[in-house]
Amino acid sequence: MDLGEFVTPAPLAARLGIPSGPLFFPVTAYGPDGSVDLETYRLHVRGGVEAGAAAVFACCGTGEFHALTPGEFEACVRVAVEAADGRVPVVAGTGYGTGLAVHWALLAERAGADGLLALPPYLVRAGQAGLVRHYRELAAATPLPVIVYQRDNALFTPASVVELARTEGIVGLKDGHGDLDHLQRTVSAVRTEAPGDFLYFNGLPTAEQTQLAYRALGVTLYSSAVFCFVPEVALACHRALHTGDRETVDRLLDGFYRPFVDLRDQGSGYAVSLVKAGVRLRGLDVGGVRPPLDEPAGDHVERLARLIERGLALTEEAK
Repeated sequence: MDLGEFVTPAPLAARLGIPSGPLFFPVTAYGPDGSVDLETYRLHVRGGVEAGAAAVFACCGTGEFHALTPGEFEACVRVAVEAADGRVPVVAGTGYGTGLAVHWALLAERAGADGLLALPPYLVRAGQAGLVRHYRELAAATPLPVIVYQRDNALFTPASVVELARTEGIVGLKDGHGDLDHLQRTVSAVRTEAPGDFLYFNGLPTAEQTQLAYRALGVTLYSSAVFCFVPEVALACHRALHTGDRETVDRLLDGFYRPFVDLRDQGSGYAVSLVKAGVRLRGLDVGGVRPPLDEPAGDHVERLARLIERGLALTEEAK
């Protein structure tokens, strides 16, 4: 396959029906009293789908999965499914220990989700055999296809990923670890020892920043938190990657993405709270973040506002 040509992997289209485009991880909207604001969330999800998202990943990391009650989670997934209205698939988060992960998965299934993103287990650092068993039991408990998120305390050897790839219902690996040598060995092991349709996603924060490197390994799918608040920039970057327009990619990386990453790294939890600030700056009041996250500093929000203006200007230049 020519790596300069973007082709959505066949199994993704077959199992989840995701077309080409950025993967949208909406924030969860809260009202003034801190409760989930489902109507604002509906507007946020619908706006992302209409802007050109290829899929909605509801109630995942950017959507503060950790902060939602089961009832709030199910309601948000149901609203996301309604807002997507069959135009793109909706993948819901799940996590914690095995029993709770299965519970969240069944709630997502009941709410109409098309798939699951399995977040790392809560707190514990398990061995490889335990991790594989955890995800296998989750996959066996639901008919929904499962994407396993590799990061933090859920890091897999290539051999373990081979086992996951051989597991019915597990369709892919989202990599938030960022060790490309390790990922290449994983891809190679799966290709030779578990041949078939298995998906890989770049799941690093602000994935566009590293997507050129991931793309060289054949990983063309990536999450885009930036899409939440400047879909115009995210789409321009995706299009440039798709067409091999390296000049535009570099211009967006240098003028928007790198400064955004520098700003994101100024505060703990900014991968979520700064994104929500960006959504508010674009005119949709999705509220703040729930504890233990907190809001970005005022001067950081001002810097973000200037960055948004810069990113939109760069997008116009790329047309």
